[in-house]
Amino acid sequence: MLRRPKPTDSEADLLREQEHFLTSGAPSAASVVRRPDKRRGEAGEGEGRSGENEGSQRDVVTIEDLPDQLPSLTPAPPKKSRFKASRVTFEDEDAEERLDRHDTHISAVLSRIVERDTSSTPISLPAFTGMAFPKVLHRSETSNQVKVNNIISSLNFKISYQLVSGQGLQGPDSSGETMRIHMENQAKLQAMSQSEILEEQKKLLFQLDAASKIVWRSCFWLTNCHFHLQCYAVFTTMDASVNTEEDLPVKPQKEWVHMDKLEPEKLEWLRDLPEPRRKGTKKAMQARFDFAGTLIPPTEDLPTHLGLHHHGEEPERAGYSLQELFLLSRSQVIQQRTLSLSTLANILSKACAGEYVSVLKGSVTSTLLDAGLLFLLRFALDDSVEGVMSAAVHALKALLVCAEDEECLDCTFSWFRGLSSFPLLPSAQEEEDEEDEGLDESMKETAKEKEERKSDHEVARQDAVKGLLKMKLLPRLRYILEVVRPSPRVVQDVLEILTRIARHSSSSATQVLDCPRLMETVMSEFLPTSWSPSSQSIYGLPLSSAMKLLRVLATSGRHACARLLNSLGASERLSHLLSAEPNELLLEPTESLRITTEAYRLWAVAAGYGQACKLYIDLYPALVTALQSVHRLPPASDPLQPLQLQRFLALLSLLTQVTHTAGCHQELQAGMVSSGGEECPPPPPVSWGHVTGLQTSLMGHLKGFIKNLDDPLQKDGSLTLIPVYLVYLEAYRPCTLLPGRCIGGCPLLHWFNVFFHTRSSSVVCNAQAIPLGPEITNNLPGLACMGWRNRPGLVAPSSPFPLLTGLGLLLETITGIHKGLSSKVGLTVLGVFLFCCCLLVLYIFCFVYVPLDSEIAKHASLYHQVALVVLPWLLPGSEYLVHELLSTIVFSKDFISEGHSGGPEAVELGELKLHEETQKDTSPSLQTVGALLREACVQLPSIRGCFLTHLAHLESSVIVSRDALLGHNPWIKSHLLPELTGPILPSDWPFLPLLSLYEQSGVSDGGGLAVEELPQGALQAVTHCLQWLLLLEVWREEALKVVLPVAKFARLSCVFLCSSDLFLERPVQRLTWGLFRLSTKLDSLDLNVPPPGLASFQDLYSALVSQYEAVSFGDRLFSCWVLLPLQRRYSTTMRLAVFGEHVGMLRSLGVTLEQVTMMAFTSPPEDSLPLLRLYFRSLVTGTLKRSWCPVLYVAALSHVNSFIFSQDAAAQEVETARHSMLRKIYYLTDEVLLSF
Repeated sequence: MLRRPKPTDSEADLLREQEHFLTSGAPSAASVVRRPDKRRGEAGEGEGRSGENEGSQRDVVTIEDLPDQLPSLTPAPPKKSRFKASRVTFEDEDAEERLDRHDTHISAVLSRIVERDTSSTPISLPAFTGMAFPKVLHRSETSNQVKVNNIISSLNFKISYQLVSGQGLQGPDSSGETMRIHMENQAKLQAMSQSEILEEQKKLLFQLDAASKIVWRSCFWLTNCHFHLQCYAVFTTMDASVNTEEDLPVKPQKEWVHMDKLEPEKLEWLRDLPEPRRKGTKKAMQARFDFAGTLIPPTEDLPTHLGLHHHGEEPERAGYSLQELFLLSRSQVIQQRTLSLSTLANILSKACAGEYVSVLKGSVTSTLLDAGLLFLLRFALDDSVEGVMSAAVHALKALLVCAEDEECLDCTFSWFRGLSSFPLLPSAQEEEDEEDEGLDESMKETAKEKEERKSDHEVARQDAVKGLLKMKLLPRLRYILEVVRPSPRVVQDVLEILTRIARHSSSSATQVLDCPRLMETVMSEFLPTSWSPSSQSIYGLPLSSAMKLLRVLATSGRHACARLLNSLGASERLSHLLSAEPNELLLEPTESLRITTEAYRLWAVAAGYGQACKLYIDLYPALVTALQSVHRLPPASDPLQPLQLQRFLALLSLLTQVTHTAGCHQELQAGMVSSGGEECPPPPPVSWGHVTGLQTSLMGHLKGFIKNLDDPLQKDGSLTLIPVYLVYLEAYRPCTLLPGRCIGGCPLLHWFNVFFHTRSSSVVCNAQAIPLGPEITNNLPGLACMGWRNRPGLVAPSSPFPLLTGLGLLLETITGIHKGLSSKVGLTVLGVFLFCCCLLVLYIFCFVYVPLDSEIAKHASLYHQVALVVLPWLLPGSEYLVHELLSTIVFSKDFISEGHSGGPEAVELGELKLHEETQKDTSPSLQTVGALLREACVQLPSIRGCFLTHLAHLESSVIVSRDALLGHNPWIKSHLLPELTGPILPSDWPFLPLLSLYEQSGVSDGGGLAVEELPQGALQAVTHCLQWLLLLEVWREEALKVVLPVAKFARLSCVFLCSSDLFLERPVQRLTWGLFRLSTKLDSLDLNVPPPGLASFQDLYSALVSQYEAVSFGDRLFSCWVLLPLQRRYSTTMRLAVFGEHVGMLRSLGVTLEQVTMMAFTSPPEDSLPLLRLYFRSLVTGTLKRSWCPVLYVAALSHVNSFIFSQDAAAQEVETARHSMLRKIYYLTDEVLLSF
């Protein structure tokens, strides 16, 4: 049978189907015939044709069951033209000749004018008046007697029969013809019943338009005929009745324009509002907001003069819903569009602050984005009215920018690695493209091609910022700044929007730099090299927000920073702004402090790449002058104190980065000499000689601030500055210029010891006190820093985190210069670090102090537990810390004190069993765990090498992270951290070698490879992995608590799934036995919960059962592994699979009754009828025998016995099955089975 063509068929497919059709000889669905010419007397297709006429004939395609004329779309009779019948047309006639024949001159048209017969038309003369001209109508004159001049009132209703006049008839006997027609109509009406008349009248009314209906109703109003009254009633039900003047609530006056037509929809607005709801209800109601974005309760009664009741739905409730605001934003009235956009901006601001979280169901921001808010704001930006455009900019700023997030980032800029930040990218969601399935890698579309193929809506749904960039937001913002030149508030909003776009990613920052004339406009208008203090406009004055935009753009990468400094003239701006004091900049005091602070930060970012260091030499006198004023802190009552502190912190951050860059000068100089032409960064223009002079001054400042801690008025300011000084001293890591006497005479450590014993700070313990967070959407992520100043956290002003970090870095630098100084650091200092959770530098102290101090070594196991907790917490950008933890602490014998202090022996004694019956157990007992642990401790260096090998793919990230952590500025490419996709190591990282082997061999080869066919070193890697897991399970159980027991069981199952005989190897078998015994004794093992990474545990168990049937050979370990999920407390699905689909495995499950707890398999009694039937069938047919599978044999026998002889009431189906089993028992020949 021939198939029909499909829309997806190509041209080759169509040609192939055509050839197949022609070769098959099947009859076509449509036949081609020639229509005969009747005027020439030609016959149809069967008669002969003349050869000369064949070229002029047309082929006509006829299709079966297709009518010649199309059916009418309406019940009205088809219209016929009076002129078409008089025209004679021919099918072979040329269309051009026909057009020329009909397109005649106007004289021919005028010559055919026929005069109408007016002999029977009555002549009416105008009425005689006593005035020469009609009286002029003045609408201002009022008259109480005037009626509405509408269609109905202008008609004179006469209660009489209206007959057909016959005015259109011509001839002498026109009146007789009229009467004859009338008599025929009367006869037809008398012959029809009343129902037939009504039916015909309905058909007639249905065919008339609105104007004809009005004329019909006015002309056929008959009040003395009951029949016509019924007809009129039918008509009024079909069409809306026209209200008369008496029905109006307000009497219209003649001077009121356009009051001749009644509009009931508008009159509804004149009614009184219903009473608002007085009592609360649990029913969900639509949220309504006032113009300030405040949510209005449903029971609140607000006055109408506030303008909050102008909506159709729920008119008694004040406020506007989101849907009504969206509708109002498309109004033709400018004020309404502006008001709606301003209200949406206020709602977004409150939603980002989390004010609606506790009172509204769902997310307001997500609802607005799903409704198309981005497109609404983008279209509003193109509005020609500046007020509407300004409101749209403000709303877009409220959506994208969180002011407290920016404040939090500014506050942490001077911390250790405060220059770095994560890109604000949405979490990556992999989408499966069905079009690429089955194609080669070379044929598949690249990520860039897929991104270009997506529509604006799809891109915005996944990433709001990327969607705005795709909608050409940057050119529009450039036009607003350059051409429109809006108010100062709009300019600030635009600069903040650009800053948020630059924080999105390095590619977004590059688009901001590449936008034509955008950055040139910002530099020339808002960062000029000279300005007038009397300027009345914001244009022409330097703005701190513009300088901050440059700083965020520079953070995105080394190349972007170089473009700003050199191509756009940012270096010149830094010289102009920082060469003078803030009070000499001819700006407001607050703005001068802000812009110099941002200038220092931009310079610090550039120095973090090893750039703009020549500027340090040029402005060294100005920097020294600014540094001398740092020790004179302003009083706390000064309103400018916070801004001055931020300026001091930015200056110290700049000096820290310059010092880091100077520390690389010697190494780069040596590398340039020995590189021999290889690529090497050029040495920076600054060296140690340019920065050593700052050390004495800064150390004096530090000692002064420590002394000021006793002064309550100076304490807060000193605590703010001390951490930055400590971070600066850490920059002396590459040299030996920081002797011990710098710290010896400083009471720093003693004061820290006293300070941290008098206060407590914990983010984990105060988690309940943290308020509800703001609304965070998937396509518009944020930092969730709303209210960070007033809640406990690492960034709060009361947080000890920056101080502890600075102290730890300083101590690490000191001990790195001379390890003998470590004896001056007491145990209490390390305890402070431990209990205050300053964990990022703890590993260095432990690695240095534990081998040297016996008192600290007593707590080595505690430090080891802390390191294991920290490891899966570290985020991208800290790969070097992960490498250092794994290399120094995690696998170190010094920190696993149980391995050399009788730990294995203690495990053996604790698990010793003195009962003789346990000796019958042929499988390894818990007594072997001690020997396994002893062997694992010996293999710790090899275990460390195994895990570091499996993490070799992080080598490039480790190098980048090392350069950033150690301050190797000339090698740093970007201060943007990698995309935040989660921790560097997963929580189940101890299973990594085993999972890696399963992905390489088990998935691709179906677990059929032998050990010899596995990748080289696979057996050793699995052995080391199992040794490490056993060590953690016994001595570091807390470290694996983050992994669910079902996840542990699923991951250990890879031992059986990745190879056909790996589990038979002796070291693997012994270690797996030990882990199996430790995991099965836990009651928390719940196999009904799907393991992370799997859809359900049943899928994993099906693979295990299939592998058991194929390669197990009745191995006891594998048998116990597949028996565990068959316990009574787990899902019935797995037992149904074994007794239904995998009955063959019952012949080899030879686990004895002594090896398991039978109560777990037999209690409570089984209640699944299908499973009971399978139990009974396997027992009766001999599929399940005691000699083959003792455990399941006893379990099945117990459940069937309990079911058959149960006395509990049950459903009819259950009773029927019970009696059926009981009858079949009498036919059994197995005496052993009958005895039970």
